[in-house]
Amino acid sequence: MRATIGLALAALLAASGADAQDLLLRGGPIYTGEAKVEALAVKGGKVAFAGALDQARKAAPGAREIDLKGAAAYPGFIDAHAHLSGVGFREMTLNLEGVASVEELVARLKAWNGAHPGQDVLSGRGWIETHWPEKRFPTRADLDRAVPDRPVVLTRADGHALVANSAMLALAGVTAATAAPEGGQILKGPDGAPSGMLVDNAMALVRAKVPPPTAAARAEAVRRGAEVYAARGWTGLHNMGASREEVATEEALARQGRLPIRIENYMSLAEGGEVLATGPSRDAAGMVGVRGVKMYMDGALGSRGAALLAPYADAEGTGLIVTPPQTIAQALARARASGAQIAIHAIGDRGDRLVLDAYQQAFGADASALKAARWRVEHAQILSPDDLPRFAQLGVIASMQPSHAIGDLYFAPARLGPERLKGAYAWESLLKTGAAVAGGSDAPVEKGDPLVEFYAAAYRHDLLGKSGADWHPEEAVSRGEALAMLTSGPAFAVSREEELGKLAVGRPADISVFSVDLMTAPFEQIARAHAVMTIVAGKVVYEVSPRK
Repeated sequence: MRATIGLALAALLAASGADAQDLLLRGGPIYTGEAKVEALAVKGGKVAFAGALDQARKAAPGAREIDLKGAAAYPGFIDAHAHLSGVGFREMTLNLEGVASVEELVARLKAWNGAHPGQDVLSGRGWIETHWPEKRFPTRADLDRAVPDRPVVLTRADGHALVANSAMLALAGVTAATAAPEGGQILKGPDGAPSGMLVDNAMALVRAKVPPPTAAARAEAVRRGAEVYAARGWTGLHNMGASREEVATEEALARQGRLPIRIENYMSLAEGGEVLATGPSRDAAGMVGVRGVKMYMDGALGSRGAALLAPYADAEGTGLIVTPPQTIAQALARARASGAQIAIHAIGDRGDRLVLDAYQQAFGADASALKAARWRVEHAQILSPDDLPRFAQLGVIASMQPSHAIGDLYFAPARLGPERLKGAYAWESLLKTGAAVAGGSDAPVEKGDPLVEFYAAAYRHDLLGKSGADWHPEEAVSRGEALAMLTSGPAFAVSREEELGKLAVGRPADISVFSVDLMTAPFEQIARAHAVMTIVAGKVVYEVSPRK
């Protein structure tokens, strides 16, 4: 009920177009990023005072006083890596997040098909097999049991693999004789026929036959994704792999006063020509920016597409390189000339090394220019001991998603073996070298909840409080470091550290309010907590009463 009411309130407030109010927050702990204070005054959309309550009232006379009733306020949380349209479409299609087995996937698929009949392609996303009792990927035979006569495509949570039923494979012309494209895999059964699982670049064989969403649906996905994010307590998002149409929708919503959060876009390479030519840009209100381009070096660990320096411990092969090195080098040269920012997905230790090498080669001997560019590695999940200190040395930002660790660490030991685990999800080690770490969620790969990301970073246990003997608890960060990873870290990653990430006088009043004090509450309470209020530039874009 709280989520339904919260989303309705977010939609109402975002649609209202109301101007920023003068506000005074009190009645709960308020963390500015520098100190803990009694009250915070907001005037004209910016922080006017942080400190004692009597002084705050003088700084903003007549302001709307918000009694936090024990809830806690923080600098606005910013997701440094998410996919906005994907978050919206997850709400609009078959959402398989949390499916616990092949049989549950089959049941959910059958039920959705019954409720949404038709002959068009049925799409869904969100499954991940790592905890399933069957200990395997789903297959076309599984999907055929639920929907034998309609094409079905169900994408894995990480977006790096999908499973298709027989009708979809037939529509796409995928047979035992079909060759996998470079950077992709077609998994096959004992009989040599496709199992239905397509990995990385092989997914295009099927996706080419899936009709694209309508323009109206694409616009609705952007709006819905932003609404969901405001309701979870995020004040900003770094949108990876954006399209020009997506940016245009964001800009239109911002002009109408209906965009509840700030969005910094990293274009797909296919649609990044303008930013590669002219460099970063941002609207006058600071709500929508285009920073640069996002590319892919390798695949994902779960589907064994992450590029490793040595073979996987539980299978043959060393993973996939999904973008030709020459293509990446050409984009880097253009970005260096224009000032566009580069963000490259790299998960395996080989993938990460190749990205760091490419960045270094792009700038040659000009080390200071590379540091100033603030180029990013997205995920940086598995690092060789030799490469871990290079992030700080080169000034490359590690854009990492803490929730990946508490899910992946159930299968990562099998994929990697004990030695490589020492450099896996190594947040604390990176921080100790002086590297900049920006925290995010990678939604819709993960839920996209700032509280889950904080919990995972500072506790390194799953949401039931469990951890494994080989989860390397020493890589958990302090609560203060976790807060910075999700506030000032993402602000630095888009060169906005003088505006965002802290609540200081004169800065925009971007504020996240949660039902518990993240700095003191037991971790089990953080796992059950929720957003209470979200404020962006002094405008309340989401509000719900705390639980009693």
